[in-house]
Amino acid sequence: MNYFSLVATHSDIDLETVARLSVGASQVASSALQDSAALSGAVSLATCNRLEIYGEATSEQDIEAARSSIITAISAQSGLPKTTVSGSFTTLTGQDVPRHLFSVSSGLDSAVVGEREIAGQVRRALIESQGSGTASGGLVRLFQAASRTARDVGAQTALGSRGRSIVSVALDLAADLSSTPNLDDKSVVVFGTGAYAGATMALLRERGCTDIAVFSPSGRAESFVASRGGTALTDESVRAALREADIVIGCSGSERRVEASDIRELRAGVARTLVIVDLALSHDFDPAVDTVENVELITLESVRLAAPEEQAESLRQAGVLVSKAANAFQEQVTARSVDAAIVALRKHTQQVLDAEMARVRAQHGCTAAAEEVEFALRRMVRQLLHVPTVRARELAAEGRQEEYTAALEALYGIEPEEAATDTAQQGCPVQQNEEARADSA
Repeated sequence: MNYFSLVATHSDIDLETVARLSVGASQVASSALQDSAALSGAVSLATCNRLEIYGEATSEQDIEAARSSIITAISAQSGLPKTTVSGSFTTLTGQDVPRHLFSVSSGLDSAVVGEREIAGQVRRALIESQGSGTASGGLVRLFQAASRTARDVGAQTALGSRGRSIVSVALDLAADLSSTPNLDDKSVVVFGTGAYAGATMALLRERGCTDIAVFSPSGRAESFVASRGGTALTDESVRAALREADIVIGCSGSERRVEASDIRELRAGVARTLVIVDLALSHDFDPAVDTVENVELITLESVRLAAPEEQAESLRQAGVLVSKAANAFQEQVTARSVDAAIVALRKHTQQVLDAEMARVRAQHGCTAAAEEVEFALRRMVRQLLHVPTVRARELAAEGRQEEYTAALEALYGIEPEEAATDTAQQGCPVQQNEEARADSA
């Protein structure tokens, strides 16, 4: 398994550092692939509290070189020194990679354990990587397995039924800090039009909030509210909306940060409490807004600290499902690792058989006798290959696939990497028919 991952999350480093590392994260995979032959694929997973880059090296020996290329790409995109970037990430290899990704996708590694949004973010990370051409076949299988695991955890444990998320916990806090606990009488302004903003809008609707306005620093508010409802704000109208709002939720991560002085000016003379929920990793609001009179600030760190603990039994069940899925994925990858060796052995045998049949046809032509000989030899070859093929799978399951590869090289001089594809063979019609029957068996 040549997978590896670079992991920087809320569990290990502060969110400010995660935000700085995440600058230009969408370009990291393509940049690293262009600069390094050691890297065959990469997928970036950037969320509000994590940056994780999953890579597949061309060989196990190339993992460190592939990792280095990603560190270089992150440094170039973020402007941080390579030493800072390298020291901010934990590197996972081998079976730790699927185990971690499956836990992440299932919400077990989130600030709010069991959150719903992360599974969708994992799916989108794969889709975006496929769209940009950076996802290798191995990484596609890895991320698809992670999504299946997340569905199983959601369906088979109580975590999926609780429906908790970072947004839901943040809204709970906002309601507690407001003058009244209900959201149906609140005026809310949402900054942003991305996936988080969409989840926020949906949850606000579920809780009875109808007075929702949306501001997009990039100008996409009109199209966003067209399908979700609410009022689109412009640069001119957003100031008045902020003055009248009860709750403001930042989900955009725009470079146009609202400063504490702006809020102080806008809320001058307003006695009503304003709750600002800043869910953007790079901050939509100056952290100093919590010093403004009658303003309460909720951050991702606030959400993390306020997140309720899940029941031990639900976590145990989810952990078992993740562990089983990771083990099953490892077995599949290991089994695939001997595919090249099996193909090489079959190709070698096929070449020997074809050479012998060429001599038979040269001597006897494409006669019925020659066809009978060919039919018998091909049946014998299939029987002879059965045990070596089964044994290859067994050794792979035991982690001993290298012994099998070494045996092929020692006995036959076969190097599996040379057997990329089989070429079509010329021969009698019976040969082609027999191959067709073998393929359909």
